[in-house]
Amino acid sequence: MTSKIAGLAGIALLAATTQIAEVRVMSNGATAPAYLQLVSRFESGNTFKAVTLATSTGVGAANIQTRIRKGEPVDVVFIAANAMDDLVKEGHIVKSSRVDIARSAIGVGVRAGQQRPDIRTVDGLKKAFLEARSIAISAQISGQYLTNELLPQLGIASQVLPKVQRIGNEPVGNVVARGEAELGVQQISELRAVKGVDLVGPLPAEVQRVSIFSAGIATKAPNPKGARALVDLVLSPAGAAVMKQTGLEPITR
Repeated sequence: MTSKIAGLAGIALLAATTQIAEVRVMSNGATAPAYLQLVSRFESGNTFKAVTLATSTGVGAANIQTRIRKGEPVDVVFIAANAMDDLVKEGHIVKSSRVDIARSAIGVGVRAGQQRPDIRTVDGLKKAFLEARSIAISAQISGQYLTNELLPQLGIASQVLPKVQRIGNEPVGNVVARGEAELGVQQISELRAVKGVDLVGPLPAEVQRVSIFSAGIATKAPNPKGARALVDLVLSPAGAAVMKQTGLEPITR
């Protein structure tokens, strides 16, 4: 009986140790491709295991900020800088841990093999939007910019908005790859991550909107040591190289 109890205690201790070693991560869509590529390096170089809780900002109850505010346990958060600032002010993210990691530009994608419109100029982009039969956009930063600012600025909102599909529960690229939208507009790193999508290019510089994304460690992180190790990896030269490869512009220090 004694040996059986000892065995059960050992199993419980091992389970507790495994739980402590987990690093719970929430990532928005723009940084997710880089983060996911770094997981194997993170796990091979440490005694930690990454547990991915989100790979997009999400909408409604699935929104990263909503989940954090409701108290869902998380260690590391990758999200837009302005959203991170809100979480810091509200006490959900350790202020000293907040760090900007990358800049991200908006791009346009088409289904692989389809003709690519010439969007190198503003006039070319305008023509592409007007001629497209359907356009998929993100429900997040890039989509909000397109509908609230860019299309009105180009003077084509009334013609283009009826053709727009706002995508909130999956990458825009998935919709484009399935042929359900002729054009997709989203952060470049997100479009490049989807097989079956060809990146046409970034929005012209005159109308481009570059967003900054940040990393932060939760105030109530179950594993702050593991969280710090993951953020350090993202900030390392290896992390910067992966971010650049996925279409982000690393913010160097």
